[in-house]
Amino acid sequence: MPPNGTANGHPQTLKVGYIGLGNAGFSMASNLPKAGYQLVVHDADDAKVQKAAKEWPNTTPADGKSEAFADCEVIITMLPQGKVVREVLLGKDHFARSLKPGTIIVDTSSSSPFDTRALGEELAQHSLQLIDSPITQTYMHATDEGESTLMVGSDSKEAFDKVEPILRTMAGYIFHMGKLGNGHAMKTLNNYIMASSICALSDSLVTGQKFGLDPQQMIDVLNVGTGVCFPTLDTFRRDGLTQRYNSGFGLALLVKDLGITSDFMKHSGFQTELPELTKKYLGDALKEVEPMADHTAALVGWEKRSGVQLKKTEKAEDIPQKDFDHRLKGLNRPSHI
Repeated sequence: MPPNGTANGHPQTLKVGYIGLGNAGFSMASNLPKAGYQLVVHDADDAKVQKAAKEWPNTTPADGKSEAFADCEVIITMLPQGKVVREVLLGKDHFARSLKPGTIIVDTSSSSPFDTRALGEELAQHSLQLIDSPITQTYMHATDEGESTLMVGSDSKEAFDKVEPILRTMAGYIFHMGKLGNGHAMKTLNNYIMASSICALSDSLVTGQKFGLDPQQMIDVLNVGTGVCFPTLDTFRRDGLTQRYNSGFGLALLVKDLGITSDFMKHSGFQTELPELTKKYLGDALKEVEPMADHTAALVGWEKRSGVQLKKTEKAEDIPQKDFDHRLKGLNRPSHI
């Protein structure tokens, strides 16, 4: 469905730039031309740029030139981290030099909220406005269908209102979290909670099997019990125990995100050892696999550390609908219960 309320009244008249066509970026960006937006794309991997330009309507390759974004009213970045975003915009590539005053830059990367606020101040000196809008998902690959969740931080309601229709082409849920940096703060806490559950689940799978439990049956129990979490419902059920290791989210990126979490906690003056512990355990697992390994391959690290080879699930079965219905019925119980 085409978005409504764009700055110039119709998506075809609004040109959007997109920088970063990685796993999530490529699928997210694909939703914009489907909705009628004119799109200019750039990535360090030119093959991805050419693929996008060939397969998507209304899409033009930037060919590495900052001038290609001169007519864009909104630029979206999806890059590995905030320091890379800054380098592309103000460093060696200096794409910001060709942007017209008033251009809004939306950073959907996983970045430090403190780096984001600092970058916002720098961009303001060039009459450019930064919004942070990192993603999370209700299921892996929700970005393919424009059904991701975006956590937005913006100091300007006017700027948020302008980009919201664009964001809605890529997201089923949009939360305006408050000022600039708040989106990235929420993102790091989201990933921290997920990472903590991964560590607890991996501990449980190897020790459970060692005792005599079946790993797949453990997952089945957890999914209708209080230990349910995103890895049991999705990633480690589908891609971990099946040994596919192909969820689409890298282990190195998760370890990087935990570094952001640790810094965030310290900066907030809250003392906790858990972020560094999860970073250590997942970092140790990363040493046992390829640098670009999927995050579900963390199980390989746990297997080597425990001396247990987890029983492989040959095929992940669909979760029965009744299990969801049962859960929803309980979650929506009367307030007096």
